[in-house]
Amino acid sequence: MITAFYAAILAFLMCWLSLNVIKARRKNKVRYADGGIEELQIARSAHSNAVDYIPLTLILLFLLEYNGAALWLLHTAGMFLVVGRIIHCKGILTENFKRRVLGMQITIWVIIILASLNLIYLPFEKFAVGF
Repeated sequence: MITAFYAAILAFLMCWLSLNVIKARRKNKVRYADGGIEELQIARSAHSNAVDYIPLTLILLFLLEYNGAALWLLHTAGMFLVVGRIIHCKGILTENFKRRVLGMQITIWVIIILASLNLIYLPFEKFAVGF
């Protein structure tokens, strides 16, 4: 399953982002939230953004795979998703606004393309059952 491969890679990324939050909390002795500490705010922002976008995009990738899309489409979308997410989180963590924007643009385009392809590959004949 192709989606499982990209889900595993992105799970490692999310674990790394989680560890950054934990490390910043321990360093600054903050138990909850961000304690007003900028380093922790940045680490939490990188993690929460990944949590916001990765699950939806993986669901769309899985559905496209389930609907029988070509392997090259699935791998292309998966690779762009991984690259976009890495660029974005590195952009947040290094406070590089251009990288952050580029990573988000890549991610949004992957979501738009996956949603569109799902509509194209959707087996509409199954909607006509009973008509």
